[in-house]
Amino acid sequence: MPDASATEGSAGRPTPFGRMLTAMVTPFSDDGALDLAAAQEVAAHLVDNGHDGLVISGTTGESPTTTDAEKDALLRAVVEAVGDRAHVVAGVGTFDTEHTMESARAAEKAGASGLLVVTPYYNKPPQSGLLAHFRAVADTTDLDLLLYDIPGRTGTPIATETLIALAEHPRIVAVKDAKYDMFGTTQVLAATDLAYYSGADEMTLALLAMGAVGTVSVVGHVAGPQYAEMISAVGAGDLDRARAIDRALVPAVRAIMTRTQGAIMAKAALELTGVLRNRRMRLPLVAATDDEVEVLRGDLAAAGLAA
Repeated sequence: MPDASATEGSAGRPTPFGRMLTAMVTPFSDDGALDLAAAQEVAAHLVDNGHDGLVISGTTGESPTTTDAEKDALLRAVVEAVGDRAHVVAGVGTFDTEHTMESARAAEKAGASGLLVVTPYYNKPPQSGLLAHFRAVADTTDLDLLLYDIPGRTGTPIATETLIALAEHPRIVAVKDAKYDMFGTTQVLAATDLAYYSGADEMTLALLAMGAVGTVSVVGHVAGPQYAEMISAVGAGDLDRARAIDRALVPAVRAIMTRTQGAIMAKAALELTGVLRNRRMRLPLVAATDDEVEVLRGDLAAAGLAA
């Protein structure tokens, strides 16, 4: 895989998982089974189009409705497909610390180059519980952790003070930030060496300007080269170019992230662009309707991403 651990982003911070990552969808066949061949095709397509990292089995990958065995098979297939061309980060976070630790060990055996660990959801642990949870997972393997801070989904933010404390662990190295707390992010950046990745496409430019090293995108399924160029432009100090890219992508961000659930529209976009053969989802998510797909087609065209 690329030796990003030895490189630095525009903010002078390590880029442990690359810079341009997408939280990859999980393809299913028409009968709802895991489609490993299609997953390999999507992974290779993304790496061929601007990505130096992939996140597998995140929420966009429908992790709530895939089994542990399916997650293992998916990870192994993607690692095989991209080889050493990209970092492959495995989503292993759950609301159960023991299960998360088991998933972390399985991901390490399957060849992951890092772990995405979301805040435990629904049970709303106190900050002391979050400290114990993340440290326990970090102690389980030799892989580095990318913490996923998204209180809009989990119900619990990782407090600024908690992130600063967690940064003392040698394998807790990065944050996927979807908290929308700009001052809190600034405080963590000022107090630690944690590498920040945007976890919200509409906030990517702002977070890059603040010192994030890259993004874990959803819109990146169809706009990988554009986001990679935006990241490079910020690193080069060309904010005019970065702003132009960000504004050009507004229709695509609106289409994929605001019309309905992001995974639904990401699969529809991949089908429109010929990367996926279908847009099958697993309940409770449902595939985009034909009307939604036609709106999506127009929005992608408006963003210069015509299908």
